[in-house]
Amino acid sequence: MKILIIRHGDPDYEIDSLTEKGKREADLLTKRLLKESPVAVYVSTMGRAVRTAKPYLEATGITATYYDWLREFIYDVRFPDGHTQIPWDLYPSFVSENPELYDNDKWYDNFIMQTGDIKTAYKKVSESFDGLLKKHGYERDGMFYRAVSANNDTIMLFCHFGVECVLLSHLLNVSPVILWQAFCAAPTSVTTVYTEERQKGVVQFRVQAFGDISHLYAENEPPAFAARFCECYDNEEERH
Repeated sequence: MKILIIRHGDPDYEIDSLTEKGKREADLLTKRLLKESPVAVYVSTMGRAVRTAKPYLEATGITATYYDWLREFIYDVRFPDGHTQIPWDLYPSFVSENPELYDNDKWYDNFIMQTGDIKTAYKKVSESFDGLLKKHGYERDGMFYRAVSANNDTIMLFCHFGVECVLLSHLLNVSPVILWQAFCAAPTSVTTVYTEERQKGVVQFRVQAFGDISHLYAENEPPAFAARFCECYDNEEERH
């Protein structure tokens, strides 16, 4: 099976939709996705993901299924100084002082993660994802999956960067903090994950491509800066 995890286009967060650039990106993404033949398409219920999927769904006539658990993973944590934020975009110095954040068995026990309902939210997304995979023939068994009904199907998920990292961390058995901190999926990027069944009935998921935006480069559309931070500290025009 192949899973395509697609981030929404350049966002207009104020109205939970896309900027004009994001709409162009979604059209270019559609041209790329028309080469695929998914058996199912799943979409976050948030507006920016819905708007990104729209041109593809209209072009193919596919009816998508919309899930709340694919919404962005926005669950605030509270720091000792009183400020709150989402559980990623942490300063590297903070992560260095709290190395358990990179441990798949301990990250949710960190004192910051304990200030929010992060473990419960993570479990909800993971269990919902496993339920979806079971529907498509793959059942979780510890750290791997059983091929109950092995297949070469493709499914698409239109969602968001934060929750994409949660999905991947669950599939790969790694802390989501590693992905939140060290990876960046640009708007309309496509992450491709395949099953590998090297032992009969025993499956692992493997990432073949992360955050692919070749459809933008092919049309001379520069990637949006959303999800990135300043490349150099003195770049005052870039997000800090």
